[in-house]
This record gives sequence, C-alpha cells and structure tokens, in this order.
Amino acid sequence: MAGRDEESVGVVGGGILGLAVGRELLRRRPGTRVVVLEKEAGLARHQTGHNSGVVHAGIYYRPGSLKAALCTRGRLLLRDYCAEHGLAYEECGKLVVAVSRDELGRLDALERTATENGVPGLRRLDAAGIADLEPYAAGLAALHSPATAITDYVAVARALAAEIEAGGGEVRTAVEVRAVREGAGGVDVTLAVGDAEERLRVDRAVLCAGLHSDRLAPGVGAEPVPRIIPFRGEYMLVRPAKRDLVRGLIYPVPDPRYPFLGVHFTRRVDGSLEVGPNAVLATAREGYRRRDLSWPDLRDTLAWPGFWSMARRHWRTGVGEVVGSASVRAYMRAAARYVPAIGAADVVRGGAGVRAQAVDRDGSLVDDFRISIGDRVCAVRNAPSPAATSGLAIAEHVADAIGWC
Repeated sequence: MAGRDEESVGVVGGGILGLAVGRELLRRRPGTRVVVLEKEAGLARHQTGHNSGVVHAGIYYRPGSLKAALCTRGRLLLRDYCAEHGLAYEECGKLVVAVSRDELGRLDALERTATENGVPGLRRLDAAGIADLEPYAAGLAALHSPATAITDYVAVARALAAEIEAGGGEVRTAVEVRAVREGAGGVDVTLAVGDAEERLRVDRAVLCAGLHSDRLAPGVGAEPVPRIIPFRGEYMLVRPAKRDLVRGLIYPVPDPRYPFLGVHFTRRVDGSLEVGPNAVLATAREGYRRRDLSWPDLRDTLAWPGFWSMARRHWRTGVGEVVGSASVRAYMRAAARYVPAIGAADVVRGGAGVRAQAVDRDGSLVDDFRISIGDRVCAVRNAPSPAATSGLAIAEHVADAIGWC
C-alpha cells in the first residue's frame, strides 16, 4: 500500500454521490490521488439530472434507518453548501395531503414518523389551514414541512466536480468502467475509452454506479443481491397560465407498501411547475422514453426471480401505472384530486427519469440505503431518493466506514 500522501482512490460514477464522495475524501486527506470515472460525456446525466430537485426534510423514512439519519444530516449540509457556493436553494415548503378519510390513519402514522425524525417546523393542518397555504389545493388534512426545499442538483454536481479538480483530483468523463477487481495490494479497474481499453490501478475504489451498481459490485466480492430493476418516472409540465396555482410542493399520502412517493406537484427553481413522477417498469436501464428498449437490460430484469415475485405481488398497481403513462387524462385524473383546477388540458408531457430500484430475491422492494464495505472497495448498492438530498452525508458515511479520518 502506498503511503498516505500517495494513496489513490477510484470513484465510479459522476452523479452527485460519486462527486460528493470524491470531494469528501480529498477534504479529509489532501494530496490523495482521487479519480472520478463517468461513462457519459458529461456529469449528472442520469438519476442526478433527472429527478425533481426536491430537498427532503425526513418525513417518510423509518426512524433509525440510514435514510432517516443521512437525510436529516444531508439536508443541513446541502443547505449550507448551496449558500457557500451561491447555488439556488429555496425553502418553498411541502404539504402532504390526505384527500379521503381512509388516508387519515396513514397521515397519522406519517406524522409520528416525521416527529420522531425531528422534521423541523412540522405542523398538522385542517382543510382551512391547507387553503391558507395553497388556495387551490383540496384536502381534509395535511402535514406541512416548511423546511422542505428545492435546488438544482446538476449545478451542485458541477460545483462538487470543480472542488475535486481544484483540490488536485481528476474527473474523467466518457470513460466506461467495464470491471472492477480487488487483488493483492490494490484494485484493478478496466476502462473502455472510445474503442480502446485501459487499466487503472488504485489502492481503493468506491462504486457509486447507480443504475448499474449491481453489475459491478459482485466483481469485488459483494453479494449478488439486491438486483436493480429500473422504473421510469414520467413528468407532466404545467402550462404557464396555471403554474402559479401551486406555491410550493403538494404530495399525496404515500402507500407504505412502496418506496415511491406518488404523483405530486413540484415547483422548480426556474419557476416551472411539474406533476409527477409515476413509476412504470422500464425496458432499459437508461430508458427515458417509452420506446427505449435494451434487450440485455430486459433480459436481466426477466431473469431475476425477485422480479417475478414482485410482479405477482404488485401487478394491479403496475397496470394502473401503465394506464396513467399511456393517457394524459388518466394521469391527471389522479393528480387533480389534490389541485382540481389543473387538469389534462393544462399540461404537456415533460421529461422523465429512471429510478434504480433495488429488489431482493424474494421480491421485496429495498427501501433503505445499502452500502457494502470491503477491504479495499466500498459499493453503494441502493441509493434511491432521498440520495440527492443525503449526498454529502452519504459521502461522510462512506469516508467514515472505510476509515478515512
């Protein structure tokens, strides 16, 4: 092993997690050779660049879980980071709204979870309180989280990359990691650079490969489970004439059976208003359009026993999501329960993201972050929302776990 000042670390993934990890390692040990490797020609091209831009306050996550702890810490770190670097950060607040009586029990349970997680400023509102905050919203009761915010995660990723390079690290794009192998005295990384193949030897590696995390982790001795099943989340964009009808964020009460939060109204830092996302099984891991199909990706999905167990358990919900994906009217019929004044005629199809949803062999949808720590390799196996909110805190957690003091 090289001396501390000469130590080298390869970080796979140029999204917010990989860049946050690279920055944190350099902050703790200046002089370390840190190389961030990203297969796309630019940074934050996948989950980081295709999410809703929400900075979560910790309402949903099981108390004591990694999500709960790292979301709470990450929000504070991100808020301060944005202030320090002059990046957009707006605490527009969130309403989680119950629109029917059968949702009130779930709202009660969510309030207990949020209170235990220490969500700042949390308030329970009745219908009149909802109208005071969001005059066009409908509902019987709601939880208001004033600290929930919005930001531009792509801008955050670029700032992190600039810090890495300023600290002597390297951020390489258009470099695809084909394999990672842990051996005696180091880690060998096989790279595809155009038509050529390169070898990179580092002392340690951190895998933040997102949609492809399950494909790299077994090569360094990590368990073959969970596997990634891609879900496409599609957004509608509200036309300018109606986008000021929502002041902040309006969410449904989530179904506790699923890690997805449901279709919601989200303001963006550019002033636009989105509705979404839904959650439709994608036929490609980078399948942002309905017509996108990757036979290798689809084969991997269909070959995983956990997929079929999941499908048997949740097929009715899946059918409903497909109907909403195919029909703007059906999509907005559900959303209009929360803001009746915005309907199918008031939106156009917007962008989409793909969520890297980890699924266990028994078909369980993995909810919490999963991070595997080996002798020389750390693999982030599952990091869905609120991973962007938690990114700087996840980086601290990884650095602590590998003994990077």
